[in-house]
Amino acid sequence: MTTFIFVRHAEPDHKNPDDRNRPLTSQGMKDTAFVLETLKNRKIDAFYCSPYLRSRQTIESTADYFGMTPVLDERLREREGGNTEGIENPLRMRWADFSFHEPGGESIGMVQERNIVAIREILQKEKDKTVVIGTHGTALSSILNYYDPSFDCDSFLRIMEWMPYILEIQFQGERPIRSVELGHIERPF
Repeated sequence: MTTFIFVRHAEPDHKNPDDRNRPLTSQGMKDTAFVLETLKNRKIDAFYCSPYLRSRQTIESTADYFGMTPVLDERLREREGGNTEGIENPLRMRWADFSFHEPGGESIGMVQERNIVAIREILQKEKDKTVVIGTHGTALSSILNYYDPSFDCDSFLRIMEWMPYILEIQFQGERPIRSVELGHIERPF
């Protein structure tokens, strides 16, 4: 059995418009202690992460605690946003049609495809191990929807303000067999 522990990043500083280099807020940095506290008594074999700064910052102290460096994987990055001007409720539109995307942005289907390719590769490489994966809200939600199509827009909205959010999924081969929410901190989005 392979165990993935997905860690959605802590609270980002939205004053920084650069999505890739957006850091955590000071509160977000404090909340990374919650990740360490949740995982420190577990056996962790590897860390993988989105290359986005907020995701890296969220798991770095935990990876350091285990004496590891996260493997950065571009495919685990967040959805590329686009121009939503003049589009009424683009969030609902994206979830209703996985091929819809605003100009310059990615659809949820595109995000899901690249994330699932990465997840499958990590499952093969880290078979029978426990792996922490630093991720994002939409990226994680697209993965959850892939394995359980009932995960929808309302499911995404349920976790939208959970930063950080820690979810464990156990896999038998490539099939998820058990999912447990290990915890979250609610922060306004």
